[in-house]
Amino acid sequence: MPLFSRPSAARQPAETPSTRPARRFRKTGAVAAAAAVVMALSACGSGSAPQSADGTVELRFSWWGGDKRAQLTQEAIKQFEAENPKIKIKPEFGDWSGYWDKLATQVAANDAPDIIQMDEKYITEYSTRGALLDLSKYDIDTTKLDEAALNAGKGEDGLTGIPAGINAATILANPKVFEAAGVPLPDDSKWTWEDFGRIAAEVTEKSPKGTYGAAAYGTDEASLGVWLRQNGKSLYTSDGKLGFEPSDIAEWWAFLKDLSKNKAVPSASEVVEAEAASLDQSGLATGKNGLAFWWSNQAPALEKASGADLKILRFPTKTGSSADAGLWYKASQFWSASSRTKHPEETAKFINFLTNNVKAGETLLADRGVYPNSDVRAAIESKLTPADVKVVKFIDQIKDELGEAPAPPPKGAGAIQEIIKRYTSEVLFERLSTDEAGKKAVDEMKSAIS
Repeated sequence: MPLFSRPSAARQPAETPSTRPARRFRKTGAVAAAAAVVMALSACGSGSAPQSADGTVELRFSWWGGDKRAQLTQEAIKQFEAENPKIKIKPEFGDWSGYWDKLATQVAANDAPDIIQMDEKYITEYSTRGALLDLSKYDIDTTKLDEAALNAGKGEDGLTGIPAGINAATILANPKVFEAAGVPLPDDSKWTWEDFGRIAAEVTEKSPKGTYGAAAYGTDEASLGVWLRQNGKSLYTSDGKLGFEPSDIAEWWAFLKDLSKNKAVPSASEVVEAEAASLDQSGLATGKNGLAFWWSNQAPALEKASGADLKILRFPTKTGSSADAGLWYKASQFWSASSRTKHPEETAKFINFLTNNVKAGETLLADRGVYPNSDVRAAIESKLTPADVKVVKFIDQIKDELGEAPAPPPKGAGAIQEIIKRYTSEVLFERLSTDEAGKKAVDEMKSAIS
């Protein structure tokens, strides 16, 4: 899902046809409850294949994503197997919508894959229940990784996730929409939220019916998290609690209602309809939105779908200074391992390959976000598409403006996005006031993570 629009069920980290956990920043799946139920681990069993007579080991590797990701990842597997003929990797992949239910079932049956592509929403859920291996005990070089992204995979149970890519929250602009409306693109180094609303409303006014200056936000926790950080609050605290009050989220919804009233964003019914659209049918891709909030790694796929030279913009702020945007480097996904693997050394060797080997980087490129290893990132830059280079440059550009990395989502956080989405709908359709929605939503969120 776009960060502030409907941040990605089909479009976070965090994923697009090839990056999918995020319909921008949106729905991460209503599977946290299922995961919580099935994570009680018994003392025996594993999904690892036994070692063969000639010493060959087979490891299962599970990830989510589209056809392009599957193709690139299987090519990386071939590269690894060529260097390690005694280790065979069996791929298991599917789309985001069914991935977490399947993984929860596998873990419950002590049949988890050896290597697991993990998302930040669920890494705490799985690691605190003993399902993930502490990778710090194995030979994986992390010295060239961004510290904030690396720390996102750490917790009381050790290092249970190595970042597979780096993302940042962005606003993508479709210049074609602005040109058609005769409105100049905003200066993202100094625009405010008031500027955002004014510019979006002007684009809507000067565009054909059905085209809006911006997509609506309110269907994900990532967009709320950015808003809270700019107001001195946080989505979660370091001890796993909510970092905000009902009045804070009520203010967020109040601004959204103002945007809707001024027609800067689509109507309530149009927002619901847009939520179900695939990435290539999103308002930004089809030229129906001038601005939309997405993760940075989704920009190339959106640029291809739109046929436009999309611009990557910083968030607006309260102060008009980009240094106050409150952005951070997010691990788009993690490489994790089952604590039940019978082959932890070989599993760690494969994760080390994905993280640090230039051949892996030349194959995977920017599919899971900007490559987290700085040396590999430099080595593969010449092989990246112009759209991917644009993302890398944006990631580097905001380096000195970043805030502290947010606290990781606590157990039960997988339910938060659906709560936000549901009450945003109640507010937009005026079935609840912003204050009423704030109180009800916060009560449900506290219950979910308690």
